[in-house]
Amino acid sequence: MKAKASTVAQKLLNLYRQEHVIFGGWAAVNRVFIAEADDDVLRALRELPTGKNLIRHIENLRSGKTPMNSIDRELLPYGGLMAETVATVPLTTSEWAELEAGIDAFTPDQAGLERIQELNVVKKFGDQWLVAIRAALSERPDLAEKWAVVNTTYRAYYLWKVASDMLNQPLSERARAQLQVDMPEYETYLPMFGQAGTELLEKLRSFISTMKPVDDSGNDGLNF
Repeated sequence: MKAKASTVAQKLLNLYRQEHVIFGGWAAVNRVFIAEADDDVLRALRELPTGKNLIRHIENLRSGKTPMNSIDRELLPYGGLMAETVATVPLTTSEWAELEAGIDAFTPDQAGLERIQELNVVKKFGDQWLVAIRAALSERPDLAEKWAVVNTTYRAYYLWKVASDMLNQPLSERARAQLQVDMPEYETYLPMFGQAGTELLEKLRSFISTMKPVDDSGNDGLNF
């Protein structure tokens, strides 16, 4: 069944905003924009915050003005701040050695993530470690492929935690609506946890199936 245009539009907007932590960067997400942004999706994007910037970017891609591995600087999400934050941070020879050893020894589980996050070369970047290491690895495509497994594992465990927290507290109708938008990502990552992930995914789907229309009247913008 074809996804609703509004759902696809929100998915594309999420990719646009999160490009800085997606393996493959603009080259990867731009292919998705071209493939999925039909006329209905573009109309839905026009109603979303920053959606018009994404529409302009998609139009630039389709016209050939912008290469498929790039984006015009004026259309960068967050004014380009995320892209510039770590771009000038170099790694020393010893840091490269530590990072390479850590990536080679990585196991796709919680313990593996903890070991990666304990590396000094990772800790120096604080909360932006995923962004920083991905930027550094632009010089080492051989390691970048292995780092993609780290990124995927981190995202899977993050979504597992978010989903589990959702099930352990009352869920507002607006939060359920956001869950519906984010379901493609949960459907991608939660099956990595086997039967437990499949069961968690079914519980999330049950939340959506009982969703009522969202009443925006009197909303002060803080009722999430």
